[in-house]
Amino acid sequence: MIKKTLSTCRFIITDFEQAKEKVLNWIQRFDTFCFLDNHQYQLMPHSQECLAGAGTERQLKLDAGTALRSLQAFIDEKDSWLFGHLGYDLKNEIEELSSSHPDNIGFPDLFFFEPAIIIRLSGNQLIIEGEDPGSVFQEINNCIADGKPRIDTALIIRHRLSKENYLDTIRELRQHILRGDCYEINFCQEFYTANASINPLAVYKQLSTESPNPFSALYRLEDKWLICASPERFLKKQGNRLLSQPIKGTSKRVRENMALDDTEKNNLFHSSKDRSENVMVVDLVRNDLARVCEEGSVKVDELFGIYSFPQVHQMISTISGRIKPETTFKDIITATFPMGSMTGAPKKRVMELIEKYERSKRGIFSGALGYIAPGGDFDFNVVIRSILYNAYTGYLSFLAGSGITFNSEPEKEWEECLWKAEAVRKVLG
Repeated sequence: MIKKTLSTCRFIITDFEQAKEKVLNWIQRFDTFCFLDNHQYQLMPHSQECLAGAGTERQLKLDAGTALRSLQAFIDEKDSWLFGHLGYDLKNEIEELSSSHPDNIGFPDLFFFEPAIIIRLSGNQLIIEGEDPGSVFQEINNCIADGKPRIDTALIIRHRLSKENYLDTIRELRQHILRGDCYEINFCQEFYTANASINPLAVYKQLSTESPNPFSALYRLEDKWLICASPERFLKKQGNRLLSQPIKGTSKRVRENMALDDTEKNNLFHSSKDRSENVMVVDLVRNDLARVCEEGSVKVDELFGIYSFPQVHQMISTISGRIKPETTFKDIITATFPMGSMTGAPKKRVMELIEKYERSKRGIFSGALGYIAPGGDFDFNVVIRSILYNAYTGYLSFLAGSGITFNSEPEKEWEECLWKAEAVRKVLG
């Protein structure tokens, strides 16, 4: 076997946004790539502005069963950059659970790849790692935008649940909480169309204009696309420190009236319902991290932080801990996945209720997308505020949800789902 010689080159750029657009135009020629974009948010800790992996040197594609064990062997085989995703249904190998809903997109439960080319955009530099960085730079520099329209045919978006069925389901979930089955549950609904013809790159650019968020991504696995505008970090490892930043608590933006916008923000900070949801997920994450972190090291760095994004204000807390020696990536994911902000508490019971009451398989939605760097540091988002698209079948969907507690008002939960889906609905017309 001939070992490829990789080199790294740094190129000076004068226009960051233009360089980013050229990279996006160039990268879509690959049938497997992952483009991660921070949109220059300084949500700490901040490590990468734009990071992309394209082409495959090796890859691992599996459904739940022994996927995490195989992934650990894949990581141990070679110290390299890896990009990929953890699908929600990996829960079925972490706990004794199952999934029977239809999956019309088709992402595998787990996929990771070592890219042939790694690209980083930071400040005034474009950093390229690969066999021939100079040639790649020339290709990127000469690349022009695809002239295809954003959406080729009119899209008719349908609700998987009628509003009446949704409201009835929230009432039933409140009864589960009253009976003591759970404390809080994240319930999601799907919006979909079966005959879409879109240009994923153009849609991603439009979504980034409407809703730039710190954990955005454009991700392709053959015919399957993820167009992501996530504001939420699932998990980051930096050295021996592990950090999670769950979101629980949402209020709408009123961008045309700053006084009303500030009122919404203030109301969110003081909302007893949102605080109760947030502190529940903080406790859940503290418990998860404690399974792989040194005793006494898990702490809440920030509680009830209010952060503003284009469509909504969000309540974000930060929890961190010091990882025990010899802890593997598999150990960490087994202890923490799926993320508590997208399940509820207690985690196993609410995942059973999610399976009972939701109508669609979540797939990559409410999973995690990100990278593992050489040396083992990693950063993964929570896949929310996203468009899922199968270019072969034409099936397109997006999901939105909210945290249900006993104090939840069904009508307000319905409205919250619509706020969260607003940017996606606008982009899709």
